[in-house]
Amino acid sequence: MAELSFTPMTRTDFETFWPDFKRIVGACETYAIDPEIDAERAYTLWCQTPQATFAVKDANGTLLGSYYLKANAQGPGGHVCNCGYMVNARARGKGVARAMCEHSQRIARELGFEAMQFNAVVATNEVAVSLWQRLGFAIVGTVPGAFHHASQGAVDIHVMHKFL
Repeated sequence: MAELSFTPMTRTDFETFWPDFKRIVGACETYAIDPEIDAERAYTLWCQTPQATFAVKDANGTLLGSYYLKANAQGPGGHVCNCGYMVNARARGKGVARAMCEHSQRIARELGFEAMQFNAVVATNEVAVSLWQRLGFAIVGTVPGAFHHASQGAVDIHVMHKFL
């Protein structure tokens, strides 16, 4: 993938990103987010609740994806972070998710996190599971039938973890 820029996501960036967010969540294939979520609630969830949210753009300024980073838990569990990544359909298969995950790990370390955990990687999302494993994440648990996939019914989710 050509050079990417990572900048804090602005409201304007999110408005550009919203159709991709809505399409990904609405597909009910990879994200356990209410498919009926409205733009304002989605903005709060994706951009205001996390500790950091980044817009990822190509050299022309085209928004290719976004990710958030937040503590996975509070107090004694606050040293482990959680991230969520979404890639624009036109940018899939071009290294954007890999670049976002690598960037998020650098940012997480800068913020003092010691590990990263993905709480609900849908097992049928084999591309993501494989990528996360290549980037050093291990499946540390599987929850049977925890996700209602739009076309495959109840499918498993994986909890994936990596020390930073």
